[in-house]
Amino acid sequence: MRGAPGPAELRKLARVLLAEDSPHGDVTTRAVVPPRLRVTASIVAEQTGVAAGLDAAVAIFHAAGAKAQKAVRDGSRFRRGKSLLRIRGTAHSVLRAERPALNVLQHLCGVATLTATFRERVRGTGVRITDTRKTLPGLRSLEKYAVRCGGGLSNRGSLSTGILIKENHLACLGGEPQAIAEAMRRASRLRFIPHIEVTSLPELRAALGAGAVAVLLDNFTPAGCRRAVRIAHGRAVLEASGGIHLGNARAYARTGIHVLSVGRLTHSAPACEMSLDLRPVR
Repeated sequence: MRGAPGPAELRKLARVLLAEDSPHGDVTTRAVVPPRLRVTASIVAEQTGVAAGLDAAVAIFHAAGAKAQKAVRDGSRFRRGKSLLRIRGTAHSVLRAERPALNVLQHLCGVATLTATFRERVRGTGVRITDTRKTLPGLRSLEKYAVRCGGGLSNRGSLSTGILIKENHLACLGGEPQAIAEAMRRASRLRFIPHIEVTSLPELRAALGAGAVAVLLDNFTPAGCRRAVRIAHGRAVLEASGGIHLGNARAYARTGIHVLSVGRLTHSAPACEMSLDLRPVR
């Protein structure tokens, strides 16, 4: 899958997660399981979903001293009962990696699955589904990758990768209508195409008058988005954000808006249920 996190990033993540879960080793396994016992194991899906984060899970098992092999590809759909990952190694290595690997894989598959569900909900409208910067600390690149696995698009990766003029930036410039023009003038000096957030139709008109070609409609209703589309009349790309969920996504998509920006893809995606099945090698 294009844009996947690289091996160095995954190895770093694996070390952090293993250190978090077993800073002084796995005392339970050390107490009751023979150190040389070898096992095979599989991570098995307990629901349908879309795969994402398999390389991260593999890296965690490898960092713990086990070997892991992917049984599906990121971006593919899986059914309940499907084996996603096959693992072999000592019981100590596999059990140490079990929870961190499951946590990451369940979450990222959940992100990809929710994204795919949003895509299905707006099918045929032409609207694009994108993520936001509302990500879990330390997992942004993986979560945004999972969104892409589910068929969505990634918005700004960080504050360094694009200009989005928001309400608090305008407040710093006085908060009056002329602040929009001043913000656009300042932003236009840089190499990025500035995006601007508006919270009302008058602000939209001011942004368009200042030359905005990409506008984020913050917490607009579907009816408000429909009016915004008529006002913009093709002069700008319009993105709706705030309060968008599966129950209203299609209503927003049918307004003629270009992009739906959905924070819940990353901050509120339900984890995909899965388990690790282990067998000793005799």
